[in-house]
Amino acid sequence: MIKAVIVDDEPKAIQSLSWELSNFSSDIEVIKTFSNPEKAITYLNANTPDCLFLDIQMPTMDGFQFLGKLANKDFAVVITTAYDEYAIKALKHEAIDYLLKPIDSDDLEATIQKIKKYNFRALNVLKVEEVLTNFNGKLDKKRITINTDGKLIFLSIDDILYVESDGNYSTIILENAPKIVVTKKLKEIDAILPDHCFFRIHNSYVINLNKIKEFIKSEGYVVMQSNHKIPVARQRKSDFLEKL
Repeated sequence: MIKAVIVDDEPKAIQSLSWELSNFSSDIEVIKTFSNPEKAITYLNANTPDCLFLDIQMPTMDGFQFLGKLANKDFAVVITTAYDEYAIKALKHEAIDYLLKPIDSDDLEATIQKIKKYNFRALNVLKVEEVLTNFNGKLDKKRITINTDGKLIFLSIDDILYVESDGNYSTIILENAPKIVVTKKLKEIDAILPDHCFFRIHNSYVINLNKIKEFIKSEGYVVMQSNHKIPVARQRKSDFLEKL
């Protein structure tokens, strides 16, 4: 069963699309609807449906601005609009399809088939990623696997200086390569880093203990080999000293 979310500022449009989905397909279940885009963003950043039906023209923000505010986009996006000039722009924003209002039942059925194919491919990609990640872990205990921008990156733990949190994102700072930004929370990155050489020194930082140059006790921060200064949280100081 495909779990769908509908976002449209017009309650009647939501009601109409919900009715069409429930009556023309037994494969889709509408699990949430929103007429307030901000509430929808909060929900989608914490939950992952199979697809999103998104209206383009909304008074507080348009659909493209809405997509730009999502931290999580691991679902099929279908644009709904009364104006076909948005079609090309919709597809450039990684929407898998668009539907013109009023929505035709044949068009809707074709879109549902596209959603099924999208979800099938996504499931296969996840399976491949899982196999590669497990294989890499068995192959080399000194590397971790990071999924970002549709690709898998195999990082040597010796190349990582520290990881910094930015809400739903994390930035991996490397010693001799450009930083990597991933859509994962710091706790998720911390979970795959080996405990023997990485330590969460602060709510916003995980550091490589082997890359510390100095610990300034009086001011409560460490200096990394890159000369970055990382604060040591007061409640983590004793555990940090034990690690050293």
